[in-house]
Amino acid sequence: MQRLRALKGCVFYATNTTTMPLKKWVNYIEENLFCDHAGFSELPYLANNPQLMVDSILSLPLSRHNPAAQAIYTDNDFTAGEMHYHRIEEGLWLMATHFDIKKNIVCRAMYDKAVISDHYFLSFAVFEYQFPSNNSFTQFAPLLSTTCTFYKPNTTVDTYFYEGTRGKFYNIVFSKQWAKENLLFSSQQHENELQAFLQAETGFVNWLDIVPDAERLSKILWGKLENGQAGTVDKSFLKTTIRQIVGDFFYATHKDRRILNYPQLNNPDYAGLARAESIILYNLMNPFIGVELISKAVNICPTKLKLMFKSVFGFSMLQYHKEKNMLLALQLIKNSTMQVKNIALLTGFESASKFTAAFKKRFDMLPSAIRNN
Repeated sequence: MQRLRALKGCVFYATNTTTMPLKKWVNYIEENLFCDHAGFSELPYLANNPQLMVDSILSLPLSRHNPAAQAIYTDNDFTAGEMHYHRIEEGLWLMATHFDIKKNIVCRAMYDKAVISDHYFLSFAVFEYQFPSNNSFTQFAPLLSTTCTFYKPNTTVDTYFYEGTRGKFYNIVFSKQWAKENLLFSSQQHENELQAFLQAETGFVNWLDIVPDAERLSKILWGKLENGQAGTVDKSFLKTTIRQIVGDFFYATHKDRRILNYPQLNNPDYAGLARAESIILYNLMNPFIGVELISKAVNICPTKLKLMFKSVFGFSMLQYHKEKNMLLALQLIKNSTMQVKNIALLTGFESASKFTAAFKKRFDMLPSAIRNN
């Protein structure tokens, strides 16, 4: 595994699918739990289906279980947090996790080859991470990120969490049968496109900021789960909300047309994309370094890298750099007292006027209006 640069955040990528017979799971944990992989400590789980995922996490020696609340807790040298799990209806589960990452870890999905894998994962995440800034105005710059990551059965997605990351992940897990019975389509064309994408063997796609008012929705969802015992959780609310999130996600897939020509990528491709993303984020407060340099760093030809990046992330690499830069600026406007001219310099703009114009174009509000409100 290649070392990722020291970016404090979260990176998803798929690796070679790993099979793990369930009877050997305990032995695997004893030998590999928090084993070092190029600076990241391994935290494995089985991902064939929701129940097996819960059972594999419960078997970790550092977990504490509250069956009445359907919650799992942990607090160790690497991470502290809790996971609430609920079967909402036949074929539909919600796994909600709040975490505080103390050291770099990699959450590694594995599969028991003796168990059928027929569930899709849609991860709705709202998290904040810090990455180092060489700017004199602040040592670390915070960035709130909201994403949806969708991946299919048997696609092993390693999720890299960097020290200092904190936030919430909502894994919406649904079976192929549930998808067949419950996904609604705006047109026959939409259905045909989506079915062609879903029927491909493996793959994942990442969308930024497609869940409306994601931060507020995350707080509401977590409140419903945290305050209720297993028998008192408002499953009607959860079902309605989850259906809306899934609907918004697949509406976005149709609207931006990405899945229409979605390339069939292999697992090394995903690893290269993750490295490309990390390079962009690490250099976020500098001018965009260019596709050629990134291409050489990840050993993928520029044409292929541009196509893959746009397919998976929905942005060109330059657009992704600009979008993340604007989101960083928004967080600094909302959550700090830093002067606008200094935020402009921190996010790579030559002047406050150019920054203000770009900010107004992206968010349809001036920085001063957002801060005053």
